[in-house]
This record gives sequence, C-alpha cells and structure tokens, in this order.
Amino acid sequence: MIKANADADVARRLLSRLRDVMAGGGSAQERLDKVVHAIAESLRTAVCSCYVMRAGEVLELFATHGLRQTAVHQTRLRVGEGLVGEVAAHGRSLALADAWSHPSFAYRPETGEELFHSFMGVPIIRGSRVIGVLVVQNREERGYSDVEVETLETVTMILAELLATAQVVSREELLPADGIGLLPLRLEGLGLNGGVGLGTAVLHQPQVRVSRLVAEDPEAELVRLNLALSSLRSELDAMIHNDEVVGDFHEILQTYRMFADDKGWVNKISDKVRSGVSAERAVQSVHDDTRVRMQQVTDPYLRERLHDLEDLANRLLHHLVGEEGRAHIKDLPDDTILVCRNLGPTELLDYDRSKLRGLVMEEGSRTMHAVIVARALNLPVVAQVKDVFSIVESWDPLIIEGDHGQVFVRPSDDVRETFERSLQVRQKQLELYASLKGTPTVTRDGVPLTMMLNAGLLIDLPNLDETGAEGIGLYRTELPFMARPSLPDVAAQTALYSRILDAAAGRPVVFRTLDVGSDKVLPYWHGDPEENPAMGWRSIRITLDRPAILRQQIRALVRASAGRELRIMFPMIAEVAELLQARALLQREIDEHVASGGVPPIAQRVGTMLEVPALLWQLPQLLRYVDFISVGSNDLLQFLFASDRGNQRVTDRYDSLSAPVLTMIKSLAEQCSAAGVTLSVCGEMAGRPLEALALAAMGVRTLSMAAAGIGPVKAALLSANLAEIRAYLLPLLDSPDRTVRRKLRAFALDHGVRI
Repeated sequence: MIKANADADVARRLLSRLRDVMAGGGSAQERLDKVVHAIAESLRTAVCSCYVMRAGEVLELFATHGLRQTAVHQTRLRVGEGLVGEVAAHGRSLALADAWSHPSFAYRPETGEELFHSFMGVPIIRGSRVIGVLVVQNREERGYSDVEVETLETVTMILAELLATAQVVSREELLPADGIGLLPLRLEGLGLNGGVGLGTAVLHQPQVRVSRLVAEDPEAELVRLNLALSSLRSELDAMIHNDEVVGDFHEILQTYRMFADDKGWVNKISDKVRSGVSAERAVQSVHDDTRVRMQQVTDPYLRERLHDLEDLANRLLHHLVGEEGRAHIKDLPDDTILVCRNLGPTELLDYDRSKLRGLVMEEGSRTMHAVIVARALNLPVVAQVKDVFSIVESWDPLIIEGDHGQVFVRPSDDVRETFERSLQVRQKQLELYASLKGTPTVTRDGVPLTMMLNAGLLIDLPNLDETGAEGIGLYRTELPFMARPSLPDVAAQTALYSRILDAAAGRPVVFRTLDVGSDKVLPYWHGDPEENPAMGWRSIRITLDRPAILRQQIRALVRASAGRELRIMFPMIAEVAELLQARALLQREIDEHVASGGVPPIAQRVGTMLEVPALLWQLPQLLRYVDFISVGSNDLLQFLFASDRGNQRVTDRYDSLSAPVLTMIKSLAEQCSAAGVTLSVCGEMAGRPLEALALAAMGVRTLSMAAAGIGPVKAALLSANLAEIRAYLLPLLDSPDRTVRRKLRAFALDHGVRI
C-alpha cells in the first residue's frame, strides 16, 4: 500500500511537470526533449524514448534521454518490427523484465541500447490511431508495476496532443501518394444505397477539441463527470421520447441508451480521472483505447457497436466542454456530402436533412445503424472507401455514385457534366417509374406478373404505396432482432408483426422466420467460431435446434394474424424433413392458440426459401408440402458455383445469366406450375431489369425486390414480349459460353425493351 501511494505521488508530480512543459515555449522538438527527460528523471529510468509514426507505417526515434543522440531521426522500425513495433501493431502496453529474451526483440546498434535489459512500451493513441510509442528502459532486469504502466499510459494522453497539435509529422506526408495535390481522384468503395449525389464535402469531425489535459483536483473532476453523464442520459431520454422517433429508430435509440449506463465504461473513465487527468481527457483516452482494441475484433456485431460507443463518447465530451467544443454542423452548404470515418446512430440526425446529398464512409457496413437511417432518408451511401477521410478536404467538390460504389473527388468539368446529364436522365426515369405505379404489370404479349417488395424494417413499409408493389414478398424478421440488445419476447414480436400487417392494409406479407448466423450476428448469441459460417450453424438449423425460439416467433405471428391471412416462409431448408419439422411446430402453435380461445388466421400459406441446391433433387416430395417456393438467388448461386459472394476474387467469376442457372430456373418453374405451387424469386436477381426479363421468360411469375428495383423492372417487363425472349434464350441454354448477358442485352435493346 505504501509503495502504491508513493507511485501515485510520483505520477501526480510528473503530470504537474509535464503541464509546465506543455505550457512553456520552444519548438515541438525542444518540448519533446524536455518531456522524455522529465519522465526518465521522475520514474528513475535510465532511458526514455519517444518514437513517432511516419508515412509508410514506420516508427522513427524522435527524442530520447539515455540512448545515443546521434540515433534520433536515424533509427526507424516498421510496425510489427521489434518490441516498439509490437506495441504499435497491437495498440497495447508491453512491460518486460528481460527484453532481450522476447522473440520480437530487435537490436539497433546505433542506439547503444545493448546496456539496457528491462523494457516498458506504451502506445501513443489519438483518434483511434497509434501515432507513436513511448518507451522506458533500465540497465538491470526490473519488473514494472501496474501503477508505473498506468502512469506512462496517462503521460501518452498528453504526448498525443503535443504530437498532433504541433504537427511534428505533416498531414501531407501521411496522405497516400494519390492524395497529394489537387488532382481529380476516383475512389472505390462498397455501395450501400444507390443513387447519385453531386455536392460539397463536409468532414464529419465529432471529436471535441480537448485543451484541458491535467486536473489539480480529481474529486472535483469526478463531480464534473457525473454531472455530464446525468445530462447525457437526460438528452438521450428526450430523444427516445420524441414523437418523431418511432419504430426502428426507437429500437436503435433504446439499444444505444443502454451504453450510457454501462458500469464498465463509466468505471474506466473514473479511474483515469483519479490518475490526475481532466474528465474530458479521461473520456477521450478510454474511447481511443477501446477503439484500438475493437478494431482487432472480428465479430461484426461487436465492431458495429464500436460506432455507438464513439458517438456516445463524443456526446459526453460536448456536455463536459460546452458548445465551444461542438462541431459546427448548422451552417452547411445546400449540397452537402458528408464524409466520415464512421457515424454513430444519432449523429446523422444532427444534420439538416434537407441539405444532405450523400454519405461517404471510411468504414461502415449494411447493418450499421447510421446506414439504416441513411437508407430511410434515401441518401446514396458509399462505405469502406480507404483513407477517404485523409484524402478529402473540407469544401472539396464531390460526386458520389452509390450504385457502383464510387466517389469522385475534385472531378473535372467533363466528369461533372456527365453526371449532371446522368442525374437529369435519372430524374426523368423516376418520373416515368412514378407514372407506372398504378399500372398492372402485364407484358406486351399479355403475360401478367406480380411485383412484390422486400422489406425488413418498419421504415421500409411506406415504399409499398410509393412503388405500387402488390405486397411484401419477403419480410426479413431478423433485422429487428439484430437492433435489440436481447431476444424480443412474444408480446414485442406480436406488436411488431401486427403493425406490419396493418401497414400492408390487406396486401399479402410473407414473413421469413429468423435467418441469422453467417454474416448476421445477434449480440446475445455467442456460437463457436466456424470456418465456413455461410454453410454452418445458421438460419433454420439454429431455430430447429433451439425450437423455443422458433415457437415464440411462430406464436407471435399466429397471434398477429388472428382473423387475417398468415404467410410464413422457412429459410435455408436443405431437406424435406426439416420443412416437416417446422410445419409441425407451426401447427402446434395454431392448435394451442385456438384451444386457448384465440382467433386463428383465416388462412395460412406455408412456403420455403430455395437456397440449398440439394432441395432441387427433392422437388416432387417438397411440392406436396408447400404452397409457394421463393428462390433466394444470392445464397443459391454461391452454393451452386461454390463461389463465396463475399470474396472479391470470385465475385464476378460466375454469372447469374449463365446457361446452368437459367436451365435450373426453367425446370423449377415447370415443376412448380405442374404442381400448382407459386414460384417467386426474392434475391438480387429479381431487382435487375435484364435478369428479371430472363426469369420471367423462364416461367417465373412473381418477383420480389428492394423498392429501388421495382420501377426499372416494371418498365422493362411492360415493354417486353416474353414469348420472343423465351424463344431467343432457349437455344442459348445449350451454349458453352459462361454467360448469355451480352447477347440478351443486345436482343432486348434491338426489340425496344426499356433496360
């Protein structure tokens, strides 16, 4: 206890000395030299060195006390090389009594470090990135205490500000080579919402400028922290109870609000405050540390929750420093394209929605809360654009193209004019699609088709009226499960499904039962890691192994469908026996509902997704037990071609418009028609005009797709003669060519089909 108190006193005195150094004059190099000297003297270490990250992931010795001064700005280590590189690579502190015995030790003779045996290195982190490493060494083999490690970690908070504000490494040096200068650039990313946006870059910089780093009175800082936390919670409660926050937004905010009460998060911040730093610096430090660790986590759900924590930390900082620290987001250009590394679930709503034209992200994924909100606002979104936050400057002209995942930075006049013309054409197309909304989908040769909507959230439901879709051909029930911190009970599910059926206003809704696993992870289920999760324990396999979960969902669907038609579809069925198991659970729930006095559905239609190729060879048996089959083309084709659709190397290797795929669809359509079973396609194939023409020509009469696809597909079908297209395609099914796409496109254009 006495030693711990003494170490704490040393830490406080050191912080006081460093505060004086920071406040004093001199160049950044002079202050850095004073810092390493003060640390070595206070901690009684023979060496203290500061390494700074330079371009190309290289750590350069910038200042030292104890090593040879001739090594400064000469000694360099790659990230991952040596003990210093090891600390930088993992973003974690490392303390060793005998550094020479560690397998990562790398000797640099120019430094004279052969005299020193013990080693402690701490990463210098700012804004989620390791920007340097602080090292102390001793001649003798010495173990470093936890308090000494924590002291050095506290010191690195101050060093991070010094290195950043003094710009010891220029921003231009850290830019990728293509990003230097003002040349036009085309950046590639992942399109998460289609559309085109032309506008002006506004950098989303939520991080608050923390100028007060060290505090004299830790108890007073704890009081400030608790008051700020109380204000933050009140602000979030007010957002949750806002009348405009309904449905999925409400679920997202409820989940987000739980983080503000997380004891682990609050305790970590409080411990940092007790070490002698200000409350705001403690919040920033805990966040930076959490972010570096979370970036090494492979679980997609946990990585997405990092964005919630980042948003929360920034809001807490605003409450600590006041309005002067808040990013200025009100005076936006009228054509704002928001550029960010990532975005918390509430941050997009802070901006004037009428001025937003698009969203560009350095990170991001389809299930990210901010992306869900952006889709609801109909903003084009391109994510996973490498280094975009470093390359793009505020007020740069930008073009975002969400359909193909492209961002044009400082585009030339001819590129801009091309996109402006494209926007005009797009607007005319949208007007055409809107005019077709009430027109029945009947081809030129009189074949009627049914256009349905894919949905997964309440915010998707207005698209029923806006597109003129005849119903919901696929409602993904797993998305609300993914937005919650725990499994929703029967009452919550019943209320949700009732709202969906009410919004459909008598139009059919096909509910797909819970389809999780693979790339769709729930926070409250922790399965074992799998080498091939897409073909592993997922979807119906999980819910048949955990029948209580499936029964609760079916019970909720039966209750919500009382006096209405129930359409239910089971995913990832690989054999008829699995379907019969699921049907037995459905019948059991209906029987129990009726026995307890409940009103049953007036009719029930049961179907299956066709995603596993094995089911194709069980069709005669399968067709006896289903009312409809819906082809999930995304999974079916990846299994059919043994081609991982998440692997960029093979994504374009096989084509959905190939002879084997069309032959399979033709055979499936003929067998379903003979059995009187409805066949639909609800994968991405259905939402693309050319593919939709081929599907319809092969005999598919129901197509279900995202809202954006309904207009283009309907226009193509209305202008097509299916008999002519079928007659053209059938001889091509014997072709050895890898695709019929080019030939079908040429045929469609020659025959006046709108594609």
